Amino acid sequence: MNTDYLCENKLKERNPELHKRFRESVFGIQGLLNRYKYIFPTYTDHTALHSLEVIDFCNALIGQEQIDRMNDDEIYILLMSAYLHDSGMGIAMSDYEEFRENIDFGDYYDDGQEREMPDIIRDFHHEFSGQFIRKYGDFFDIPSKEHLYCIIQVSRGHRKTDLYDEKEYPVDYRLSNGNQICLPYLAALIRLADELDIAADRNIQFLYDISEIDNDFSRMEFKKHKAIRSLVIEPERFVMKVDTSDQNVFEGVLELREKLRETLSECRRVTAERTGYTISQEDIVIVPV
Repeated sequence: MNTDYLCENKLKERNPELHKRFRESVFGIQGLLNRYKYIFPTYTDHTALHSLEVIDFCNALIGQEQIDRMNDDEIYILLMSAYLHDSGMGIAMSDYEEFRENIDFGDYYDDGQEREMPDIIRDFHHEFSGQFIRKYGDFFDIPSKEHLYCIIQVSRGHRKTDLYDEKEYPVDYRLSNGNQICLPYLAALIRLADELDIAADRNIQFLYDISEIDNDFSRMEFKKHKAIRSLVIEPERFVMKVDTSDQNVFEGVLELREKLRETLSECRRVTAERTGYTISQEDIVIVPV
């Protein structure tokens, strides 16, 4: 089943004006996403290339049968959220100081540990992204404040947020034009798709010499991702082709798979219990190469 450019082609076919807004926004978003490198120089790719991979995975998760059940605004919101979900990772210091005043950190600081700006942004970058989108949404020609709210919520929803919260993620959020947006489904798609972007064939950094990285944790993370040669979405499962030659690295890959399994289970469950949609994939299998 070919789902390449499924969402974008469907939006262009149904609503050329909304598609034009999306395409014009992408040009501005691409530049700002590159700024994450100033704060996280050894992180895996979080540029527009990552956003494209997230969209690609969303296309495959939705599939040809379900795309026709989504309205134009849902597709637009999903595409915009895929591009903006990591926008909080490259914020300026002035925005960092402003945004952190509006974020609920819960018990994050209760352990008394000292945390630097990169640590705080990394752990709450979904919330910083939400704050960034709220402040700069006018630059992206978003059609209405209701669309903006949905993009904020779906972007935030790519990690940690409670997708069962009916106030934060209603299944029938109504836009001024009458269209209803199924926020838990869109957020579940982004959350799962974001986790799936772990394979070496999708991340250009893994072409470089890992020995040049001077951080042990980051070096091991790159080794794990480099060992995952590819990840393919099949109708009932995800298939990871993995180089198993280094046992320590392979054990790290197994840990990554368990984390991905947890996300898959969570997203399948919230989709099945709260929406009329489905995520058909049930497990992640490893094929040694």
